[in-house]
Amino acid sequence: MIPVQQAEELILQALKPIQGTIKLDLNQCAGYVLAQEVASEFDFPYWDNSAMDGYAVIYEDVKHTVEPVCLKIVEEIAAGKAPQQSISKGEAARIFTGAVLPIGADTIVIQEQTQRKSQQVFILSSPSCQGAFVRKKGDYYKAKEPLLQAGHRITPQDIPLLALAQLSNVNVYRKPKVAIFSTGDELKEPGSNLKLGEIIDSNQYALAAYVQKCGCEAICLGIVPDQVDKLQQKITQALDQSDLVISTGGVSVGDYDYVESILTQLGAQILIDSVAIKPGKPLTVASFDNGQKLYFGIPGNPVSAMVIAWRLLTPALKKLAKENKTHQLPILKARANSTLTCDGKRETYLCGQLEIVDGFPQFTLSRDSQSSANLIHLSQTNALAIIPLGCKSIDAGENVQVLLLSEH
Repeated sequence: MIPVQQAEELILQALKPIQGTIKLDLNQCAGYVLAQEVASEFDFPYWDNSAMDGYAVIYEDVKHTVEPVCLKIVEEIAAGKAPQQSISKGEAARIFTGAVLPIGADTIVIQEQTQRKSQQVFILSSPSCQGAFVRKKGDYYKAKEPLLQAGHRITPQDIPLLALAQLSNVNVYRKPKVAIFSTGDELKEPGSNLKLGEIIDSNQYALAAYVQKCGCEAICLGIVPDQVDKLQQKITQALDQSDLVISTGGVSVGDYDYVESILTQLGAQILIDSVAIKPGKPLTVASFDNGQKLYFGIPGNPVSAMVIAWRLLTPALKKLAKENKTHQLPILKARANSTLTCDGKRETYLCGQLEIVDGFPQFTLSRDSQSSANLIHLSQTNALAIIPLGCKSIDAGENVQVLLLSEH
């Protein structure tokens, strides 16, 4: 067994990022990774504008308001309309939120601090400062400065920014294709009538959802029985159709675990055959064509499969997709709510819940069994406590490293 950190390093060293870019419309690009830096030709805001409904004034006219100051209203400016007049001493313009500031005006007095009578407005109190409630041109962003870097995965909150930059389409990397299949004579599809000894294949669905959340395209190839010829055919098919392959089961030391021997026959270089991690020790990682394509043979136990995905596949998929946050797993420090124990022989990951208590992250161990086949507590898990190799316990109240799952 090799340590978890060493396994991650071997995987990332061997993996080659995908090639190929596409241009997508703005309403299609969320979840894709930018292939080039994005900038705008325009300042944000585009021009000086009002942040509130009120009156555009000259600050010098209203800065010492003891008695109400009377100003002549020379214009009304709605959002989307260009000012037609400039503002001179003793004048004001009725203005609405988002409307362009007229020439000469430098401050907004909000309407709650005014009283209007016909074409005059009385300023009842002074604004807090010159420029109050004015959004200046370029305050938020200067034209041609970088907005988003290449390698940034586009989020929904990035879309309005791209729209504001007047980018109707963007250049992105294509999504990596990840083939997924499960192995085992005992596995059946959901909805099957189970015979004694058979179980439902949940791994394929869990991993497909995980892969898609990581910004990749999942290609589900079904269930393969424990037969060498059929397994070899499926592995070959998966390699032909994808950039990376994930299979579950068949990687331990049982009589029907054929994956590693088939990979060797197909010319793969075996990089990893077991990792000092619990759950998830029997992990096979193989490289084809000097890292142009990686194969992950991960354990069949559902919790083991997901722990391997969260801990070791996440950075691999980010690098494969050319995302610039490859190594930034969301690991943080939390307070253990109860004593956490293990045998200390492997780096151990315990399922539980992370919440903020009195302003500090706190980890609560799942009350259900930590068995690698127990799916009941997995659905309630939002974090994994990490007990280092060689450590057998972390006492209640002590700090523990926690892998946050909500970002995966």
